[in-house]
Amino acid sequence: MAESLFDMRTFNPERFGKVAVVMGGWSAEREVSLMSGQQVFDSLTSAGVDAHAVDAGRDIANVLTDGGFDRAFLILHGRGGEDGTLQGALELAGIPYTGTGVLGSALCMDKWRSKNLVSLADVTTPTARLVYTLGDARAAAAGIGYPIVVKPTLEGSSIGVGMVDDDTQLESAFHEARRYGPVLVEQRMAGLEIAATVIGSTVLPLVSMIPASGFYDYQAKYFSDDTQYQCPVDLPANTQRSIQDMAIKVFGALGCRTWARVDFMLDGSGTPNFIECNTAPGMTSHSLVPIAAKQAGVDFETICLQILSDTLSAQEMAA
Repeated sequence: MAESLFDMRTFNPERFGKVAVVMGGWSAEREVSLMSGQQVFDSLTSAGVDAHAVDAGRDIANVLTDGGFDRAFLILHGRGGEDGTLQGALELAGIPYTGTGVLGSALCMDKWRSKNLVSLADVTTPTARLVYTLGDARAAAAGIGYPIVVKPTLEGSSIGVGMVDDDTQLESAFHEARRYGPVLVEQRMAGLEIAATVIGSTVLPLVSMIPASGFYDYQAKYFSDDTQYQCPVDLPANTQRSIQDMAIKVFGALGCRTWARVDFMLDGSGTPNFIECNTAPGMTSHSLVPIAAKQAGVDFETICLQILSDTLSAQEMAA
């Protein structure tokens, strides 16, 4: 798999020009974005790229235009940076940027609509209902059956997510998720959580996660040292191939570009189910993309250059 990735040894980093590593922002995932952005910035600088760390405000398009930046490496997580909003602003400003475009970013950020679209591509996903009121949440839970997951439809990094085993836990979980907008009530899977990183047409080795708490929440994802990661995963070869094939289907169905991390969970029978697609996945020291890349024999610097290289035009590549 590593052979199909960009070979930085044959590339002149000066072709990138002045690069903004856009991080931070104003979403609930700001802290993680700053950590990811610092890792990317350090890596690109080490590779000889003229990279500049830029903490995004709502005037980011003007900042990049006025600053004479040639392109942007977007490592913003969550709403505002990963939902098509910033992508649209940069399209209008004429600034090339990494990752998925306006429509694909918006679709991937919306868990409800992304689940419906991947279902049309014959990708299995847990039964779910979109709700706005506690009464609707109760009706959805009764129809789906406990245990369930209650989560914001438009957030990432497990923010606002609640694991609900029975009706006594539903009200508090619903109100916590509702703080962030519409709520998804979803059937809970009993098996492993699996991440598939897609870069171009390549799927990196799969990664599984087993947090000590039993729930891969915000703390387990970014700060805990007792989360167990397995790469390569201990799954039958046919299951791994199925997950990789599904990841490519999801990538295409949701209109992704350049890179994404597609998350799955296994049900009680070992069948993989699509959970969500992240178009600007974490790149921290605890993140899954670097783990998968390392297993493929690709270092962090090469991954960052691979992602950034997709912003180059054919003329810039030929120069």
